Amino acid sequence: MNQTLRGRTLPTGQKLEVARGDITIEQVDAIVNAANERLAHGGGLAAVIARAAGPGIEEESRNWVQKHGQVPHGRPAYTGGGRLPARFVIHAVGPVWGSGQEDAKLADAVRGSLARADELGLESIALPAISTGIFGFPKARAARVLFRAIESYFAAAGDSGLRSMRVVLFDQPTVEAFIAAFDQNLSDGPDD
Repeated sequence: MNQTLRGRTLPTGQKLEVARGDITIEQVDAIVNAANERLAHGGGLAAVIARAAGPGIEEESRNWVQKHGQVPHGRPAYTGGGRLPARFVIHAVGPVWGSGQEDAKLADAVRGSLARADELGLESIALPAISTGIFGFPKARAARVLFRAIESYFAAAGDSGLRSMRVVLFDQPTVEAFIAAFDQNLSDGPDD
């Protein structure tokens, strides 16, 4: 069972929670995978999700890329959830640290994931700490970008059907960085 550490209701009415645990066991409509643009699920969270979901997710991912091409930051792909409790996996491509315009790319990936969930008519979603693993995005900075992107998406999308978002984190350093960002005033600009 994942442990909820923080929670609040956004000014737009959506519930936002931070939890520690395994995103693959979340009881939500969709989980977000921290993907690469080719949807190759060889390492990191993508590999964990692919193992938990079963082989169908890899085939669906290959088919997506064949049909639509590589996945851009702001327009995530999606597949079924396979054996996961979630019906869908939304594959968001975050930036590699050092690639340039990382904050904007990460914000695009987060807002794109929420927009994809809305397109699918979903009410609940769980997101990981996109780009903070093998892509090397600093955890504290990523947390601030992610929370601001969530707030800005709902401020702009008045008709969103999403009611609940959970940011699900696995390791203690990531949990600490995201809790600190959650507890701060999130309307300040990013630290450079």
